[in-house]
Amino acid sequence: MGALAGLKVLDLSRVLAGPWASMQLADLGAEVIKVERPGSGDDTRHWGPPWLKDEAGGETRESAYYLCCNRNKRSLTVDFTQAEGQAIVRRLAAQADVVIENFKVGGLKAYGLDYASLKAVNPRLIYCSITGFGQDGPYAARPGYDFLIQAMGGLMSLTGRADGEPGAGPQKVGVALTDILTGLYATIGILAALQHREKTGQGQYLDLALLDVQVASLANQAMNYLVSSVAPKRLGNAHPNIVPYQDFPSADGDFIIAVGNDGQFARLAAALGHPEWATDARFATNAARVANRAVLIPQIRQATVMKTTAEWIAALEAVNVPCGPINDLARVFADPQVVHRGLRIELPQPGLGAVPQVASPMRLSATPVDYRHAPPLLGADTDAILAELGYDSAYIARLREAGVI
Repeated sequence: MGALAGLKVLDLSRVLAGPWASMQLADLGAEVIKVERPGSGDDTRHWGPPWLKDEAGGETRESAYYLCCNRNKRSLTVDFTQAEGQAIVRRLAAQADVVIENFKVGGLKAYGLDYASLKAVNPRLIYCSITGFGQDGPYAARPGYDFLIQAMGGLMSLTGRADGEPGAGPQKVGVALTDILTGLYATIGILAALQHREKTGQGQYLDLALLDVQVASLANQAMNYLVSSVAPKRLGNAHPNIVPYQDFPSADGDFIIAVGNDGQFARLAAALGHPEWATDARFATNAARVANRAVLIPQIRQATVMKTTAEWIAALEAVNVPCGPINDLARVFADPQVVHRGLRIELPQPGLGAVPQVASPMRLSATPVDYRHAPPLLGADTDAILAELGYDSAYIARLREAGVI
């Protein structure tokens, strides 16, 4: 049984940050009911192509985006703008341990599905709200999207080629990293709230904001600014505090060297045919290399172009210098280590065949992650969930006829 077996999660969220959090809980054994709009469902169901192909090779309407963050869940379609739909969600919340939602601030109050309303029927409830800017402050009412928050939260100012280089300018990260990080922070907060409830018997409210998460995740770059009062600039693939720690050209492409200490640099210098660099006062320590990166990096580049990427990786790995290729995703999923760790899995879906998934990185020895079922088809579990709540088949049919489900 998973570590969170027996935990019930009601997921009212859409797109990525909230569903990413609920999928972590589901992977760890929680029962997650995903509430979706009848007829359309989660926005990401329509964010394609690409679409999943069925057993016959035909294209389905299951988008790859939706499939990335919704496994191990059950799908209930219900229109909670209607009174009977609200009653269904409230009944589910009364039995739930956790509610996750990402509506605009105050958006669920009109339906009696806000924290105060649901706490009245379930004081042990842990209620997690995810918004762009948080529940208060001058931006609270604004919608927030990952791309926007990467810009406003400083990440784009640090990402991209340095000013003056060809193609210079701010860039977003190639995945919705702020959403993913918010989902992970939400998961941590929920687990902390569950532990608090174990001690006190009381639930609580979690206020997660994408902007807060993005600023918090600036990590060393935020501290570089706070300590120096100088805003860090874009350095392309280079590191602001470590040298050499970036991409270098080879005879047939590019590869990464990631030197983390002076001993590694000495071994790198010897492998490059310049052992004298290790005792040169300009390069002997990391602080010196950071100060003199403009002198050192071109010299390293002149050396690395003399061999292929494979030759350099073999040579540097032999002397324990961290390095590696720059893989596209085809190479990632063909990489022997990725294959060995089983990071690509497939989950069966009746009528669709095998649904590819990326495995969870969490490896627990006693309560491992459990892949119980593929991301659900829209409304696939509606009748079963309502029957479990005590609704009879005649009433369920009436709800469907009225468009409530």
